[in-house]
Amino acid sequence: MAKKKEPRIRLVKSTIGPGELPGDQPKQLAAKPGKPDKRRSGAEAEALAAKLLIDEGYRIVERNFTADLGELDIVAREGDILVFVEVRSRANRDHGDAVEMVTRTKQRRVVRMATLYLEVRKPHYERARFDVVGITGDEVDLIRDAFRIGRY
Repeated sequence: MAKKKEPRIRLVKSTIGPGELPGDQPKQLAAKPGKPDKRRSGAEAEALAAKLLIDEGYRIVERNFTADLGELDIVAREGDILVFVEVRSRANRDHGDAVEMVTRTKQRRVVRMATLYLEVRKPHYERARFDVVGITGDEVDLIRDAFRIGRY
């Protein structure tokens, strides 16, 4: 069995300015023959993203907060900042980079879910922001402050 290649991690600074967790093992889900299992690869990507965030000093508050509107992949804290993290992954660059999948439409959905999260969980916070972890092949990009509310 070949040893799995360690992902290359690249931290990306936003252009707009300013380990293991319990349950990180992906559930054993049956894939349809000949088709990749999106749930399994998504769970693996989120586990890798959570590990990266912890290594970068974030504290994971919650994963997979789900409601009828959608899902927040990761809610974390970096110091006193409440951080909503969207995780996207692609097997390779054949169809572009994973971070390119966080379109304005996706950003609006994440903002709506974050608003719902604040209403339901009522966390104490003074500042909040939106980060993106993009995993493309063996490259992992963390973009802090990737987008902001009202920039549509």
